[in-house]
Amino acid sequence: MQLFDPNGARKYLTVAERDRFLKAAELAPREARTLCMTLAWSGCRLSEALALSADRVDLAAGVLVFASLKKRQAGIYRAVPVPPALLDALDLVHGIRQAQKRRDRGQAVRLWPWARMTGWRAVHAVMDEAGLSGPAASPKGLRHAFGVAAVANAIPLNLVQKWLGHAQLTTTAIYANASGAEEQDIARRMWG
Repeated sequence: MQLFDPNGARKYLTVAERDRFLKAAELAPREARTLCMTLAWSGCRLSEALALSADRVDLAAGVLVFASLKKRQAGIYRAVPVPPALLDALDLVHGIRQAQKRRDRGQAVRLWPWARMTGWRAVHAVMDEAGLSGPAASPKGLRHAFGVAAVANAIPLNLVQKWLGHAQLTTTAIYANASGAEEQDIARRMWG
């Protein structure tokens, strides 16, 4: 895995681009907005977000619990801390508290009962609205942006590995190869 495509184009959104994306998401339909927020603030894969059910939104602990879909076995989950504003939006739009009162605690209530392509189109429409294009303007670009931002903010690599669901720390370490403003921010911390 690399942060640049074969032509040298960045495959992750910068902090400013992610902010533009989130601002554009505010104008999107409610369900698309919460999907975009979830991708940007959790670093999850699109398929992991689309598999999210109401019972895996832990409002008290402030985490989303994702099934790690790239593992070779079922039943592997990871809890990712997310901002309170995301949890509030999920509750408002998807009725998390109400769904969790059901007998199954909301296990049967998928937040986005969409096909993967429908989710991808929703994210892409917001990317277009934000004026973003190229390899970084994708759900994967948001995932990479999460990893780069975590490293730039001195989050320990083992936590980033856990949150992204990587099996190997070497996969997570690729986010230390950020460039441009992100690399400058990391270097500034060293300069003191």
